[in-house]
Formats: sequence, C-alpha cells, structure tokens
Amino acid sequence: MKATNERIIVFDTETTGMNMTGPHYEGHCIVEIGAVEIINRKLTGNTFHVYIKPDREIDAEAIDVHGITDEFLVDKPTYGEVHQEFMDFIQGAELVAHNAPFDIGFMDYEFGKLDPSIGKTTDFCKVTDTLEMAKRLFPGKRNNLDVLCSRYGIDNSHRTLHGALLDAEILADVYLMMTGGQTSLALSSGSEESDAGAENAIRRLASGRKALKVIRASADEIQAHEARLDIIDKKGDVMWRQ
Repeated sequence: MKATNERIIVFDTETTGMNMTGPHYEGHCIVEIGAVEIINRKLTGNTFHVYIKPDREIDAEAIDVHGITDEFLVDKPTYGEVHQEFMDFIQGAELVAHNAPFDIGFMDYEFGKLDPSIGKTTDFCKVTDTLEMAKRLFPGKRNNLDVLCSRYGIDNSHRTLHGALLDAEILADVYLMMTGGQTSLALSSGSEESDAGAENAIRRLASGRKALKVIRASADEIQAHEARLDIIDKKGDVMWRQ
C-alpha cells in the first residue's frame, strides 16, 4: 500500500490530436486539464479544471473522443494564461495518470513552447503511470480505464465521452483500489465537508449474484458429527470443541 502522507494529484488531459510521433507531436497541444487532489488516501475536494484555447485546429478524430470543438474554445484562456496556476497546483506532488507518457509528453511540450527554462515535469514531480501498474497486476489483459472500472466494480456509466476532470475523478477511484482497496473517499476534515464528500464515494456496481443459501445441519447430522469427534478426540483437545 502507498504511504498515506503523500500529496497525490490524479490528472488527465485532452488534446487537439492523438498523434505522439515526432519531436513536436505534429504541433498538437492540450485543450483541457482536469486534476483532483488526494491526501492521506482521501479526496480533499480540491480540484483543478480548465479548458484551453489551442494555437491550432482540433482534429476530427480527437473531437470524436472528447467532444471539445474549436468553437467552444474560442473564448477560453491560452495555456500561458493558466500555466502558473497549474504549476502551483501540482508542484511537488506525485502525479498519477493513465498512460502517463501521453499526458506528460503534452505537458512538457506546452512547457517548452512557453519557456524552455521551465524544464520537464519530472524535474519537479514524481510521475506514476496506472497503466503500467495495471499491466503488472493483470498481465496480458486489456487495461484501459473502462475495463479497470468494470474489474473493480466502479460505476462509470456517466462517462459517455472522455473529459479530463471526469476521467481524473474516475481514475482516482481506480488508483485507490489498485493501491490498497480503499472503498471510501470521504473528505478528510470537517463535518460539512464530510457530508459533501459522500458524493465522492466510490460507486460500487451491484454484482447481480444471488446471496449464497445457508443450509444448516439437521439434529441427526449434528449427532453423527459429535459421534465422529468422540472417535477422534482421544485427549479432549479437538479444536472444533474449543
């Protein structure tokens, strides 16, 4: 199980395209960032979410995935306008993402465009890839986010399109299950916050299995059992009778 005193940021990004080939990802960039904070294995309710106006058009295949259009982003801030707020949120934390090289690669690309002196994400944050974790836990199996939700009984029925904040929230549930089976994500302090935190609980899916039928022994069966124990119990120390 992970240490409980770490500040963890579970995050996701959506981008203008899916192509990661080439040194500049063919100019593709981030259009949405969503992140949630975990401290002491509990969601704190502290989140970061922003839509970003890119400097290029969004590929049609990307729109099919996340539903974010160029028209929607016209009045949104550029990455440079949100960079410092984002850096303040993630600084020094352990970053958790599913297929982390994809998201980290785009973050590093944005950093480099803005100011090469910023450096790389790994210069100021530890990065954990839940896809690699899942591959170790379930070798040879599919391990995308939807599959992991099904495997751990987490309800993601409200996920019809990819969305950075929604995916980060779902991944936080998955991550906690993968690293120790945490099943309650109540907020960490305050009665009002705790009540609000009920909304952050992992939603476990019903298995659909009927409860096991309990068949109790009859009086004759109990008597026969005791007789058998009498044969075995030479020293009066049969553990079933203790």
